[in-house]
Amino acid sequence: MLKLSDYRLVFASIGFVGILLFASPTLSLVLHLPAGEMFSELWVLGPGHMAEEYPFNVRAGENYSIYVGVGNHLGSVAYYAVYVKFRNQTEPLPDAFNGTPSVLSPLFEYRIFLGNNMDWEEEISFSFENLSFEGNLSKVSRLIINGYALDVDKIALWDGENRGFYFQVFFELWLYNTTISSFQFHNRFVDVWLNVTRNV
Repeated sequence: MLKLSDYRLVFASIGFVGILLFASPTLSLVLHLPAGEMFSELWVLGPGHMAEEYPFNVRAGENYSIYVGVGNHLGSVAYYAVYVKFRNQTEPLPDAFNGTPSVLSPLFEYRIFLGNNMDWEEEISFSFENLSFEGNLSKVSRLIINGYALDVDKIALWDGENRGFYFQVFFELWLYNTTISSFQFHNRFVDVWLNVTRNV
């Protein structure tokens, strides 16, 4: 059997829990609980909107497509730039260890405003013009991205081990920094390897 002092303790506990429940909306304005992990996503998908069936063996005059996407999970609105770059197997990629972008100039650019927990995705179509082969060299003179013809003039050496002339389309994610009023490399990039082949 409970004593009167035990009932007081039970009623006081119930009353305290009730006060906390009624005050919780106000407490959330004062108390800031730790937020979850804040990050940005960058992805590239194949033509079927899956992480498979990426274009690989490519020829002049044929159209190829992939999807590139960005996800904002930074806790606020973000302003992004996605730079499309093209390289042969000896030119530099971004350096994820040091957080530095590739020194190659962008061929194409997207600028995107995204609210928190929002995604953006775009289909990118590309094709090649003026491919040439001479001995152990392959030259790509022009790359067409979304209908825009871009002179690239890239040469690849024959890779005997992997049996191909390899180039790479890659995407860098940059984030606008309001402190310096400029975009900064956001240390994220994705790529697609391409083996340029002769038309048969």
